[in-house]
Amino acid sequence: MARAFLVVMDSVGCGGAPDADRFFNGDVPDTGANTLAHIAQDCAAGRAENGRSGLLKLPNLDRLGLGAAVHLASGAETPGLGAVPQGLWGAATEVSRGKDTPSGHWELAGLPVPWEWGYFPKATPAFPDDLVQLVMDLAGTEGILGNRHSSGTLIIEEEGAAHLKTGWPICYTSVDSVFQIAAHEEVFGLDRLLALSEALAPILHERRIGRVIARPFLGKDGAFTRTANRRDYAIAPPAPTLCDWVQKAGRKVYAIGKIGDIFSMRGIDEVRKGSDLALMGHLSDLVEDAEDGSLTFANFVEFDSIYGHRRDVSGYAAHLEWFDQAISPVLQRLQPEDVMVFTADHGNDPSWTGTDHTRERVPVVASGLGKRPIGHIGFVDVAASIAAHLGVEAIGPGRNFL
Repeated sequence: MARAFLVVMDSVGCGGAPDADRFFNGDVPDTGANTLAHIAQDCAAGRAENGRSGLLKLPNLDRLGLGAAVHLASGAETPGLGAVPQGLWGAATEVSRGKDTPSGHWELAGLPVPWEWGYFPKATPAFPDDLVQLVMDLAGTEGILGNRHSSGTLIIEEEGAAHLKTGWPICYTSVDSVFQIAAHEEVFGLDRLLALSEALAPILHERRIGRVIARPFLGKDGAFTRTANRRDYAIAPPAPTLCDWVQKAGRKVYAIGKIGDIFSMRGIDEVRKGSDLALMGHLSDLVEDAEDGSLTFANFVEFDSIYGHRRDVSGYAAHLEWFDQAISPVLQRLQPEDVMVFTADHGNDPSWTGTDHTRERVPVVASGLGKRPIGHIGFVDVAASIAAHLGVEAIGPGRNFL
């Protein structure tokens, strides 16, 4: 029986979003942002030589049609990605009014976001007094740190020493609809951080804040490191998604990475987490062991969390090259009726201004569905097509491109 593997390379956009002018990094619209094309162009120009060198090398994904998908999406050139496609390939456009993780993933799973998200102002302080007091009451502290828009790794560097001294949680946000809490696993306590985040989540969800994220870290001043114990407390999808469709049909749904958190465990049977290196091991294991008829839904987050937000072109390029090499033996072990689809949830162009996501189309390339272009599609069409491949009923606006 057919199986499906839906692999989201978090933030690996390919430009060309028709509404990019309505999304911003600071005061600069996202018009022209192109994660994959700009990385490839910077590599070709010798501007991505830290830890790797030369043209961007993604032979496995490019063979499926990655370079062709970028050109379709935006018309941009991608030096090093010029293979004649041997897989299914196209580009997807999002309609949800957000360039965030839940919006992208829900829509890929067949459910465009039916409301406007709530956001915190780009000001310092960013949070209203009643919310700050609530955090203090729940945490049992006399204050909070941060209270502004920031990159997660940067704010830990800036506020970590004060956190160790005061014990106050570090609270911050971004252009996404999110409230994030960073705290030291040993000094503040991991269980305490998770309990605080879980208690805040339903209150913030009522304000249409999409996620409360617990961001634990370890280390000492000057050497802090975020751990793999991140937990997202997201608003539950308001209607069934691909995960529910598959589960309702009596099939198993495996979640790799933060997928379980993004969908609030709706329609999820089993979760496997860790660093991207560990997640690749989980994906490899499930290619061997996943049940017939099952869906494996994976998110590889480090493109976004480590390299995109920090605007690290070399690091992003190197991670793409690692992923491409690591996926090769996984692809080779797919069963004859399996399909593995690679896509993304938004962009995060590391050559762009600011630190936030960028509004972009995303590539859709696949192994196991023949050699053919599918042109421009919607995010929701990915869900409809995977459902068709698995032989389960799809509910919603998606079109089957098979």
